[in-house]
Amino acid sequence: MLGLYTRALANYPITTQALSTGTLFGTGDLIAQFLVEDKKSTSTTSEFGWDKARTARMAVFGTAFAGPVLHHWYKFLDRKIRLSTPVKTLLGRVAIDQIFFAPCFIASFFVGQGLLAGESREAIQARLNKGYLGALKSNYIVWPAVQCANFWLVPLQHRLMVVNTFALGWNTYLSHVNQTSRASVELSKE
Repeated sequence: MLGLYTRALANYPITTQALSTGTLFGTGDLIAQFLVEDKKSTSTTSEFGWDKARTARMAVFGTAFAGPVLHHWYKFLDRKIRLSTPVKTLLGRVAIDQIFFAPCFIASFFVGQGLLAGESREAIQARLNKGYLGALKSNYIVWPAVQCANFWLVPLQHRLMVVNTFALGWNTYLSHVNQTSRASVELSKE
């Protein structure tokens, strides 16, 4: 399986990474819906409690935005951040990733999900206000250690897949936070 993935990655790097990222974003949403939130049947979901549109939004975001952006981000870090020692390079890459990229990416996630759901600017802003800081704080608990291992041990072409594998849990968390903040905003309107 790894050989097939590596060949696809060599021949179609952005497409392969976009599709694998989208698949794992969608899977993270399924885990959030069925294992974290224990979805039951409601009027807005299918008979099994599955909000298919929500899963589709996550998969589209992962495929169309996260996969390509992360592909280029990791290439940028690998090419441009080269310091005097390997350890300084590692710490520099992780610091830049966490200080600059992570806050922008998390905001992009909330905005992207809102746009894909057809929400108004005000609704998107309200969800950012409810969920962004908590998601960013959680990011700083999880991702610096993951990225240290990733940047130190994993070749560039496989970094996104390693991140995507760890991100399955993260995507589950983000999907849940996004849905919780959406529900919170909707309740405050009533």
